[in-house]
Amino acid sequence: MCTSIIEIAAACGMAKRGDEWFPLTHSVVAYDHARHAPEGDVITLDFINTSLEPGARAGLELTLETAKELRAALDRAIVAAEFEEAEVRGKGVVTGIERAA
Repeated sequence: MCTSIIEIAAACGMAKRGDEWFPLTHSVVAYDHARHAPEGDVITLDFINTSLEPGARAGLELTLETAKELRAALDRAIVAAEFEEAEVRGKGVVTGIERAA
């Protein structure tokens, strides 16, 4: 049974297919049957450019546990990057306390 769990977000960055890089326009996160991974249902991540042909796509199929570990790693990297931007480059970061004010 399909889950119909799909989230779409704008994306700014680059993805690689073969030897070619292409700019991103969107990312798609879904939970559905695996197409390639030897698993049942998986989290799929697709990074796409809607103005290019359908092959302008970089895709992943992850187990739920792997997706959770990736989310945690992203959270840690984002916190470290925000600290880097604020402390080293002097750009400042809005903290939770400042946002609430």
